[in-house]
Amino acid sequence: MDATFRKSMALLHTWAGLAVGAVLFAVFWTGALILFRAEIDQWMMPETRLAQPAAPPSLDRAAELVLPLLPEGATQWRIDLPTSRTPVAAFSWKLPDGTEGVRLFDPVAYRVLAEQGTDGASGFLVPLHYSLHVTWYDAGKWLVGLAGMAMLALLVTGIVIHRKLIAQFFTFRPRKRLPRSALDLHNLAGVVLLPFHLMLALSGLVIFITVFFPQAHVGTYGGGAKAKAAFMADAYGRYTRKKGGEPAAPASLDAMRREAERLWGGGQPYFVRAWQPGDAAGVVEFRRSYARAVTMNLDQLYFDAATGKLLRRFEAGPVMTAQRVFSGVHFARFDHGTLRGLYFAGGLGGCVLIATGFLFWLEARRTRHARQGLHGVRVVEALAVGGMTGIVLATLAYLLANRLLPADAGLPGWDRAALERGTFWAAWLAACAHAWLRRTAAWHGQLRAIAALGLAAMLLNWFTTGGSLLPDVLGVDLGLLAFAAAAWYAARRLGAHRAENTGA
Repeated sequence: MDATFRKSMALLHTWAGLAVGAVLFAVFWTGALILFRAEIDQWMMPETRLAQPAAPPSLDRAAELVLPLLPEGATQWRIDLPTSRTPVAAFSWKLPDGTEGVRLFDPVAYRVLAEQGTDGASGFLVPLHYSLHVTWYDAGKWLVGLAGMAMLALLVTGIVIHRKLIAQFFTFRPRKRLPRSALDLHNLAGVVLLPFHLMLALSGLVIFITVFFPQAHVGTYGGGAKAKAAFMADAYGRYTRKKGGEPAAPASLDAMRREAERLWGGGQPYFVRAWQPGDAAGVVEFRRSYARAVTMNLDQLYFDAATGKLLRRFEAGPVMTAQRVFSGVHFARFDHGTLRGLYFAGGLGGCVLIATGFLFWLEARRTRHARQGLHGVRVVEALAVGGMTGIVLATLAYLLANRLLPADAGLPGWDRAALERGTFWAAWLAACAHAWLRRTAAWHGQLRAIAALGLAAMLLNWFTTGGSLLPDVLGVDLGLLAFAAAAWYAARRLGAHRAENTGA
């Protein structure tokens, strides 16, 4: 292969990695964590640590419990049923101005739970993964999409510039000096996880096809809001009727569910949603569960709310089915603990890949840049420390705030969940400032802080809630302990490297 072409690919690999490495680390880190969003939610919401229901709850009885909570004028409400990983049910609603609300309830005792005062993992880490919480003109999604494109370029250029992929698979020398061992681990992680990372980067782009290709429907449906609504209805399925203005009592939800299960050949719904509740033109929607399938199906059934008569059955067409296969592969929402564990390992492997890439770049240039009076190493090191150990510290601070803040904590304009979110952003900002001020020493200090906070979060969970032997919650505690141990080991390794370089 032409040496000039390989050199240009190496240049692209280096600069693409430096430009979006911190964003990619945030995406991989949060992506790995939210694979266990249900378990982290239980850790952060002790009242939801319930035993799994032995049988599906009665929807009619659940509706009797939660519908008195429905605000007047609500245009829709929804009940998310418990799953094998989430023992609680959720009742949510939406008002005409877009305001949304949610309450959790015990589907066995039919008891509404108190306000949890937290966004948990589902409400905070999930949107952080795909949008970085930057909602202005979907800028966060575009930034994550750009990082996904860059990831594809990094993987392809990595294949081009590394000519001995098979040899590098078997080459890891952990006892060598830090630049050599970091490059070995970077190459090993890149080779082993190449198919996984290609799959995730590509599927992540396909999921947001309507964001990244907003005009894709125009050729068939035309422009304007009505055309887009028609496209979305055909693609994702939606059936609505204009509000009639006549009140009507709802038919039995349990009877509708039995009909849905019959039509789906025994398939179970995972949520039920009512449109225009209380109106004679109201519609009840059932969405089929995909817990036992890779494809995140769009199977929907719509019933007349007043009579229980089936109005429409929707299943995705071939193109949308392909999109939902990509979605299922990316989201990993299926019930398979071992496969989810492999996804988790692959996500952390992506973090290792990015971190070792930064380490190698820094160690390979530190001396030369210092001799030439260049500031590139300092800028990249601050970016690397703040973007990697910084976000891990911020995540642990988020968990610690969840355990330390009183149930009624709040400030003017800030409820308890907002205080938790504020703690995350403040901790991340402080970690970035620390990285800039302390330079190389920041690695060691922040790794030791991660070890301390990880251990503290686990202990606080036991002190404040009495702990839990439920496998889901215990798994989060053990994960925190494992992160603390790994950070402590990495801090010791970096400390030994610094002592070796300084001759101390």
